[in-house]
Amino acid sequence: MHTELVSEPGDPTYPNEDFAAATLPASGQGGTLVVLDGVTPPRDGTGCLHSVPWYTSRLGGALTELTVSLPDVPLQEALARAITRTAEAHAATCDLSHPRTPQATVVVARWGVETLEYLVLSDSALLVESPEGAVTSLLDDRLSRLPRSSLATDAIVDSTVRNKEGGFYTAAADPAVAARAVTGVLPRGDVRALAALTDGATRWVEKFREGDWADCFRFVRKEGAQALVDRVRMLERADAEERRYLRRSKTHDDATVVYVEL
Repeated sequence: MHTELVSEPGDPTYPNEDFAAATLPASGQGGTLVVLDGVTPPRDGTGCLHSVPWYTSRLGGALTELTVSLPDVPLQEALARAITRTAEAHAATCDLSHPRTPQATVVVARWGVETLEYLVLSDSALLVESPEGAVTSLLDDRLSRLPRSSLATDAIVDSTVRNKEGGFYTAAADPAVAARAVTGVLPRGDVRALAALTDGATRWVEKFREGDWADCFRFVRKEGAQALVDRVRMLERADAEERRYLRRSKTHDDATVVYVEL
């Protein structure tokens, strides 16, 4: 197994809110990857004493451990258990019912001799390449399908669409959200390589229109994960004043890319 992992903060003076891990179990058969993108909170608080990096580290660490140590537990159940474990770590000190209690997007892939399982929750992406070179994007596109009016302000988002029926879902404090994830199983022989990207890296496709998902995957395979992040940073700097592509989005976002050749 060959792996590349790059994760960079959008602002070097502020902690990276992403989490990424790639593991090879002791058996030497199969592996896992876990990528989280912490949701940057509004300035008026989250009801929690802890930071988003604290949350993503806890959730990501628990999810990585569970997907490796319990290979027969479905990924949705592993995510639910990881959310529960993380919630229990701060339920006594924090208001976990707050709509902006620390939360994150999730991508998980786990493969063995015969199958590859995947889970995607919210707007990070998982790209899978077949032995013939075809690239499939595995996405949870509910956020992108919402009308712009429902995303106009933090208050509107939190009251109408965040972790609500008809809206979009992120991993926060309620383990039931795991059942809302996009999941599936692929034959192991149908997968040659895969890449997981947080939305700071998917800007290459979704904001700057440098190519489609297949082009993005081929760029990472040829040039490397770091090259994709570097290209996004260059495009962000070029658009910083004109705001042709970024519009209301922050100039730089945490960007994580994990590339795995099986």
